[in-house]
Amino acid sequence: MHRAARIVLAVTIGIVLLAVGLAAAPASAADPWVTYEGGDGPGKGKHIVFLAGDDEYRSEELQPQLAKIAAVRHGFKCTVVWAIDPKTGEIDPSVQDHMPGVHLLDKADMMVVFLRFRHLPDDQMKPIIDFTNSGKPMMGLRTSTHAFNYKKDSPYAKYSFRSKDPKGGWGRWVLGETWAGHYGAHKRESTRGLIVKGQENHPIVRGCDDIWGPSDVYGITTLEGECTPLILGQVLTGMDPKDGPNTEKKTVPVAWTKAFKGDTGNTSRVFTTTMGHAHDFKSEGFRRLCINALYWCLGMEDKIPAKANVDLVGEYDPAPIGMKGHKKGLTPDDFRMK
Repeated sequence: MHRAARIVLAVTIGIVLLAVGLAAAPASAADPWVTYEGGDGPGKGKHIVFLAGDDEYRSEELQPQLAKIAAVRHGFKCTVVWAIDPKTGEIDPSVQDHMPGVHLLDKADMMVVFLRFRHLPDDQMKPIIDFTNSGKPMMGLRTSTHAFNYKKDSPYAKYSFRSKDPKGGWGRWVLGETWAGHYGAHKRESTRGLIVKGQENHPIVRGCDDIWGPSDVYGITTLEGECTPLILGQVLTGMDPKDGPNTEKKTVPVAWTKAFKGDTGNTSRVFTTTMGHAHDFKSEGFRRLCINALYWCLGMEDKIPAKANVDLVGEYDPAPIGMKGHKKGLTPDDFRMK
């Protein structure tokens, strides 16, 4: 056989083998989570995982925006994990028992939780509890005070928001409080955030000149553990930032830090805010509070700028709050940065 013919034969065989291999290989769908790799910035080298699973306040839109700001403006690697309908692959916060990607917490540096009444299977709940006890930092937003709701016969029942031991479940044990009701009138009285006297120089409030949001102030009983209130929620008489305070309602904490000691004896830095209505995130002051908190939780408070860049990344126009009010038909692909 001539040399030219041998080359043609070899190429032909190679193409056939490649085609057979591709045909035999299983089709691989895109991962049902999104990672923003981040660029240069103080956060480079740190990986934060954001869990979005609340069915009222549009965490499915707030969490990716927070992650994008942290990645694009500050260099953190950020992964967002959503509640996913296993039948359609769509983001559906009403699905309370399926959040693929939670295993990524195993190698993460920080966890940011925005959950409500989840009852995840063991393979998805265990990474959350393992992280909880790891000594690594955590941050909880709004409904995360009542993140879990398991039946009494579940091995995870003690983490439910109405648990008696530990009292208040995961929310009170880890974040400092469980669900205690609406204090401001829901959808009628908004929140003005006021820095606690004596905490004006805390690194988390650095540059937070104006904190306001349409969320109502959540009720508080007493904060559990070593908690330090940073922001008090002033109940306003209406849904406009120019509305005056409701003088019949005293201010109560809406953001605080906590030193949390898990079952293994490791101590974590924790930041909690009961604000977190997706439209709160249109407030530059609230966005800065959250970004500063990421730095502080990771022990990077010396890197917090005098006024951190918290410009929105891309379009941010979340759906109105409300049960089953999420934007239908969205998948994690819709949140990938092009």
